[in-house]
Amino acid sequence: MAKGDVHTMWDGEKGDWYNKREGNTNASSRHDNKADASARGQDLARGTGTEWLGHKQADNTINDRNTYGKDPHPPKG
Repeated sequence: MAKGDVHTMWDGEKGDWYNKREGNTNASSRHDNKADASARGQDLARGTGTEWLGHKQADNTINDRNTYGKDPHPPKG
C-alpha cells in the first residue's frame, strides 16, 4: 500500500470509527458509525487519487477496498 492510502478502522479504546492516512500519526476524522466513516474515508481517498481500505470491527482485517486514480491492480479481461 502506498503512503497516503486511507484506512477506515474501529478504535476499541475510544469506541468509534476513524480514518487514517498511511504515514500520519493522527486520525483524519472520527465517526459514530462505520457507514459515515467509510463515506468520509472514500471522499478523502478520492480527493487525492489514493486507495481506500475498510477494516472489520472484529479483527481489524481488510474487508473492503476501492482505488481512486491509477489502479495498481486493474481487473483482467
